[in-house]
Amino acid sequence: MDMSDREEVVLCGASAYNKKYYLNGDFKGLPAAVRDELKIMCVLFTEDIGGIFELVFDENGNLQFKTSCDEGDLLYDDIGCGLKIKELQRTKEELLRSLEMYYKVLYMG
Repeated sequence: MDMSDREEVVLCGASAYNKKYYLNGDFKGLPAAVRDELKIMCVLFTEDIGGIFELVFDENGNLQFKTSCDEGDLLYDDIGCGLKIKELQRTKEELLRSLEMYYKVLYMG
């Protein structure tokens, strides 16, 4: 798989609007426990905060949290969003570092 021409690569995401979870098929080789943990993390985020939540690798292979919401979505918790991201960065630090290493080794060389 050649990802060198992309700026960002979506690992996974979830939407509170259509109640769906997405895992990029390029990462189906991740261990089942890791895939399960990602799904739980994304779905719980959208259940708590609302909107759309994505984990995205930037052009340097760093994992970024991206959130968005529909215009006029009064249920989206903008303040809670920042707090939840900080909590995930702290509590899931080992998982996030491992995913970055996995991506850099397998997809960036």
